[in-house]
Amino acid sequence: MPVQLHSHSGDDEGDEARIEIIPLIDIMFFLLAAFMLVSLSMTHMRRVPINLPEASTAIPDQKDPPFQIAIDANGVTTWDGKIITLSEITARLKPLASVSATRVLIAADEEARHKQVLGVLNAVRDAGVEKVSFETKD
Repeated sequence: MPVQLHSHSGDDEGDEARIEIIPLIDIMFFLLAAFMLVSLSMTHMRRVPINLPEASTAIPDQKDPPFQIAIDANGVTTWDGKIITLSEITARLKPLASVSATRVLIAADEEARHKQVLGVLNAVRDAGVEKVSFETKD
């Protein structure tokens, strides 16, 4: 039912007002595309930037592991962008280790010390997680 406009001059033949929906649809599609692009660009900002070492025998993993732990060149260990200690890694993973599908991905900078990488690996295994992978460059 169209909206009726009545003029104040006493003319009862008022013009019919229409709501133009095509420009509204165009704006909504533009906003949808803008939000999608922004949300996609934000997904890569969750991790500390590190230089991964190369591995010629690496096998690409098609599934994303639910838990990603990163070690930067200075030996700082992060989980989802937040600094974490080895005991906190074990404490977080221990309740989840009973699930057989629990997987952890360790991404260590190529300049990280071997001792720090093994410390993270030991913390993950102390929690009872057996499926551990290391991230490398292709």
